[in-house]
Amino acid sequence: MHSRLVIYDLQKITSYIQVRKGEGKFGEHIKLLSKDDPLEVALLESNAKYVLFGIPEDIGVIGNFGKPGTRGAWQSCLPFLLNIQNNKFVKGKEVLLLGHMDFEEELREIDKTPLGERVEKARELTAYIDTEVTDLIRLIVQCGKIPIAIGGGHNNAYGMIKGTALAQNAAVNCLNIDAHSDFRKREGRHSGNAFRYAFKEGFLHHYYIMGMQENYSPKKVHKSLKAERRIRFSTFEELFVRKEKEFNFELKEAIEFVKNTKFGIEVDMDSIVHAPSSAQSNSGFHLNHLREMVYKAGSHKNVAYLHICEGSPLHDDQDRFQIGKAISFLISDFIRK
Repeated sequence: MHSRLVIYDLQKITSYIQVRKGEGKFGEHIKLLSKDDPLEVALLESNAKYVLFGIPEDIGVIGNFGKPGTRGAWQSCLPFLLNIQNNKFVKGKEVLLLGHMDFEEELREIDKTPLGERVEKARELTAYIDTEVTDLIRLIVQCGKIPIAIGGGHNNAYGMIKGTALAQNAAVNCLNIDAHSDFRKREGRHSGNAFRYAFKEGFLHHYYIMGMQENYSPKKVHKSLKAERRIRFSTFEELFVRKEKEFNFELKEAIEFVKNTKFGIEVDMDSIVHAPSSAQSNSGFHLNHLREMVYKAGSHKNVAYLHICEGSPLHDDQDRFQIGKAISFLISDFIRK
């Protein structure tokens, strides 16, 4: 098995599932791996179309001078997802629940690092996490499956893109639903430059950012985005403040821009208004917008993966409810028939 992967069994998930007579819960039908089989063999033998797993870390966020907390999103999501109804719209048998990637050692290391050295250390550790995420994604895609990864920071987009590109032996496209471009300079790996690294290294071909907020788009970054013919974006202000662009038309254009080859869908929870996230905002997309975007893009035959990141349920049960239920909706929309 993959060295950083904690494989889930029935015992692990049973306590989450609230069984009700006359109902079938998603968690009662979701597929699980046998711990005895080599991972590649088990993936190849599974009939599931999607492979779901968590990346509970916030090291890349810390490396971008952000607030830690994204390590908690996966655990918040799981109880909500496992308790949705299994029906003709969302079928548990379509999903193989793999488990989560274990970066507890690295999290302990970053937590004990002195504040003045923490950003530099986080960037070093993020580069290591990149290699592990890349390797797992490459294997899942090579086995003909569609990964669904729940983060974690947006640094993991790099491993999602690179792993998919290596498996396909070709650069992939990406639709990023995000308040930020995450196209900051290559200054050491962190959550703000995953797409810049993937683009410059040749793993990312066409890149579309949906809902980028002008207030948080640095001048140099904005200029570099405009200069690249393989990058396009619609800002939130163009869509909903000045209303120079129409949402449904731009969503169609975004999908057209990425759909001609394999493409990934990136969802940054920062883009959702009031969502507890690493850069929470009181302006942004409503969850229903995100659900529509994920459903429509996820229905295309060339979709390669879904990555949902930056959810940060830091404070209380309400945070965990908001993040957990929102991510559960987005996963179910991605696989919805």
